[in-house]
Amino acid sequence: MINILLTGATRGIGAAIAARLEQGGARIVGTGSADGDLSDPATPARLWRSALERLDGRIDVLVNNAGVFEATPLDTPHDQWVADWERTMRINLTASAELCRLAVLHFHERGEGGRIVNIASRAAHRGDSPAHWHYAASKAGMVAMTKTIARAYANEGIHAFAICPGFTLTGMADEYLASRDGGGLLADIPLGKVADPEEVAEVTAFCAFSAPPSMTGAVLDVNGASYVR
Repeated sequence: MINILLTGATRGIGAAIAARLEQGGARIVGTGSADGDLSDPATPARLWRSALERLDGRIDVLVNNAGVFEATPLDTPHDQWVADWERTMRINLTASAELCRLAVLHFHERGEGGRIVNIASRAAHRGDSPAHWHYAASKAGMVAMTKTIARAYANEGIHAFAICPGFTLTGMADEYLASRDGGGLLADIPLGKVADPEEVAEVTAFCAFSAPPSMTGAVLDVNGASYVR
């Protein structure tokens, strides 16, 4: 049985991922806000230790899905703008990086390899709104981090993948879609619809379970062709 630590597992994309991974036979520790605030620097290591205990000392796959999408307009007072930037970076990127590091060290210790799947965003490639500089930058960082891990540890059986959804039918995106004229945004998606969480979950399961090793470092888009590379 594959043991998986999944962050941001309680709603939206994360809940769909948890359901799909369990359907695939995995044993999952899924964390949410009730398990700890990822803006607290002490939380990632504590979550990792707790997951190891619950999974009998072995984690085979890490899925970093937890994140925030909070608007910070350009005219926000400077100190608050910086604080919002640092909060988003801490939750979306730094906490994920800490968990990736702990995973790689664990995989090294076990000597059996492992997999990391980072849920990034289309914003990593095409940017985002003027109120979401920090979000786009954090997700671009996740993509760069994933590629670095893949290149550094491929010959040790450690494989890393990034998934970049566009708009997805979750609570996180609802307010943004409304504020940005949802109909107009849909016009920018050739498929004519935003992604369902289950679609992102299916790609995540592929990366966690069966993507061939030669795919390590791949960045997979789930955005209805609204951004193609």
